[in-house]
Amino acid sequence: MAKTSPHYFVFDIESVADGRLVAEVRYPGESLTAIEAVNRFRAELMEQYNSDFIPYTFQVPISVAVAKVAADFRLLDLVVLDAPKFRPPNITRDFWRGWTAYKQPTLVTFNGRTFDIPLMELAAFRFGVSAPEWFQSQGPAYTHPRNRYNGRSHFDLHDLLTNFGASRFRGGLNLAANILGKPGKMAVQGHMVQDMYDEGRLAEINDYCRCDVLDTYFVLLRCQVMSGGLSLNAEQQLVGEVRLWLEQRAADIPVYADYLEGWGNWENPWETPAEELEPAESESKPVEAKLVEAELAEENPPPAASGEAAPQTEKSESDPAESGVTEPASNDTPT
Repeated sequence: MAKTSPHYFVFDIESVADGRLVAEVRYPGESLTAIEAVNRFRAELMEQYNSDFIPYTFQVPISVAVAKVAADFRLLDLVVLDAPKFRPPNITRDFWRGWTAYKQPTLVTFNGRTFDIPLMELAAFRFGVSAPEWFQSQGPAYTHPRNRYNGRSHFDLHDLLTNFGASRFRGGLNLAANILGKPGKMAVQGHMVQDMYDEGRLAEINDYCRCDVLDTYFVLLRCQVMSGGLSLNAEQQLVGEVRLWLEQRAADIPVYADYLEGWGNWENPWETPAEELEPAESESKPVEAKLVEAELAEENPPPAASGEAAPQTEKSESDPAESGVTEPASNDTPT
């Protein structure tokens, strides 16, 4: 049997600041180390914006997790690139080469239009990685992979949920996942990644990235229900299959066990609660049992009360016309 090829790449990125670049661009001539430059930049951002998140232009990818998803939205695999070394140049090369080798599956992100995609494009620029299929600009503009409205090349779930930025989606992926009963953010959160990297905790960062991809995958499924690509029943079946998939791999990838521990249940408002489905006692017996009881009652009628005529147990041989009952037409006669 031919192996199923992915139709979608659902992916997420974790990145850290390039301290050398920060030192050269932000603090030239001050002889700061990479860590000193990053810490100073973060402190300045926190003071000015109440956030120490460094712009993506100063960052490099140190984790890219990719869920390979079939055309019918089944999860085929979930991988992290360049494990266990997680080298930014190799991650960048493997991402763009993989996308090309799998015949350019649709990239699926949550708010990747403003962060994940630009970061990977800039990483290709930084490390000299060729991706001509992505950057091609021949033909009508709407067919270009980088065109904002080309959902065949890149499907940004945030764009769908906000009508391309017409509204603000406060809460982000974490909120969307929690609506669906999924864990969302767990022990690790985005603002912790830089410090974890400085402490050498790359494996944990990549585990965190896997979980973000799972959340994004489940949001993709519900967006397909919303837009008509999946029925709700089909979505719920896929959710159940992925839960089993995670259980089967939790021993080898322990973060899946953590994800399952935070797994909640989405309450389906279209299912009748179990207590409302309980049949009444008189209706709970199988049809066959009811028929047997009816036959026994006919063969053994209860004794007549005093002064009442006993019920007939055989057909009357009197003329049907005399009793006011007419014979049914021949084509209505039961067989």
